[in-house]
Amino acid sequence: MALPKSNAKLTLVLLFLVFIINSGSAHNYKEALSKAILFFEGQRSGFLPQDQRQTWRANSALGDGWTYKLDLTGGYYDAGDNIKFGFPMAFTTTMLSWSVIEFGDMMPPNEHRNALLAIRWATDYLLKTVSQPNRIFVQVGDPISDHNCWERPEDMDTNRTVYAVDAPNPASDVAGETAAALAAASMAFRSSDPSYSETLLRNAAKAFQFADTYRGAYSDNANVRSGVCPYYCDFDGYQDELLWGAAWLRRATQDENFLNYIQSNGKTLGAEDNINEFGWDNKHAGLNVLVSKEVLDGNVMSLESYKTSAESFLCTLIPETSSSHIEYTPGGLIYRPGGSNLQHATSIAFLELVYANYLSRTSQTINCGNVYVNAQTLRQHAKKQVDYILGDNPMGMSYMVGYSNKYPQHIHHRGSSLPSIKDHPQFIACKEGSIYFNSSNPNPNVLVGAIVGGPGEDDVYEDDRADFRKSEPTTYINAPFVGILAYFVANPNP
Repeated sequence: MALPKSNAKLTLVLLFLVFIINSGSAHNYKEALSKAILFFEGQRSGFLPQDQRQTWRANSALGDGWTYKLDLTGGYYDAGDNIKFGFPMAFTTTMLSWSVIEFGDMMPPNEHRNALLAIRWATDYLLKTVSQPNRIFVQVGDPISDHNCWERPEDMDTNRTVYAVDAPNPASDVAGETAAALAAASMAFRSSDPSYSETLLRNAAKAFQFADTYRGAYSDNANVRSGVCPYYCDFDGYQDELLWGAAWLRRATQDENFLNYIQSNGKTLGAEDNINEFGWDNKHAGLNVLVSKEVLDGNVMSLESYKTSAESFLCTLIPETSSSHIEYTPGGLIYRPGGSNLQHATSIAFLELVYANYLSRTSQTINCGNVYVNAQTLRQHAKKQVDYILGDNPMGMSYMVGYSNKYPQHIHHRGSSLPSIKDHPQFIACKEGSIYFNSSNPNPNVLVGAIVGGPGEDDVYEDDRADFRKSEPTTYINAPFVGILAYFVANPNP
């Protein structure tokens, strides 16, 4: 029965008052960090290890790569389906690695280890994708047949089509992001596993050479377009991935050749374009923040334009500045139109914390025209996004599954929503899973640590399995959140 309008308004006011009162509540960032990392074990493809902690999962896709007589098992399913998309997986890997590079020393030792294991599950797979000369494997699994089914990864009987790009066909975006991922991961493993680190770096350089030699977007290739589009097409161009890959190789090697590449190709590859975006398809804001470190440290002043672009982006985030133009929900969440909105909140908050670290080390501030923004301002702004996600929002809901007493129960995720193969060993065929998809019951398996796409621009979240734009988790929402939470474990009150 509908409430009278006056009562409905009163209810909304009371809900918002509860939100305001609770917004100062302390969060257990250590618990959230542990769960954010644990999530990746629920996304694993391949042969699972004995210490697998998301125990409702089992082995899957053990024949991946057989059509090429190559082992392409392992890696991650990107979201709630059973496809291994190389482009977002590589970005996820870069962000997990960057999380460890910047904030690993703030993680409890066991979580630092778990973060490295999460990275390695991806990098072991990415190494396979660049193991053949002049070829990169960009995807495993046919999304049309996969999305036509609702079945557990353990039961998968859809086409495990392998999508590869052979030279001279271009794949600058995927190859450039893979180079970035392997280079960043080489830094994350440098002290704990020097030999593996060297392997990663050597293959990063090889991937970058492929990306730079054969320039173009991988989704322009007719052989792969039907598989990658419209899901992970290159919508924003491949140029940013070339600079991003070069920037990470520069960071990992300190090689002057990569510095020269960034300097000489910045304008021609559009380093200053689309500076207000950062995600799996657009690296501009992240690139500018990453490269700015060398300027802020006083090492390479010729990269000043990257620093200017980075700070221009950060100024747009702060409501008090004259250049502010980022949209926020009434409850204070960064909002961009489209699906999986929390990917923007986590990636942008991550960049704020990274840049705040760079500013702190050099006691610098950002000139945002009418105000100066310091490291503390950036950290406090990032904290608002984090706390919103963990429950300080008008719905009073944590958008991380398994964290707090109220979180999404009907996430758009095949493995989570179907009975575990451990409890229901009988095969569940493609269309037989539909009864579970349409069920009003909560998901039987809790995908601990998964961050869903999140609420709409009105702060409303319906917890509807069918609304994948809001209810589907992705690896690239979680990856930057790992670094963010590590910071707040060590600094809960910045």
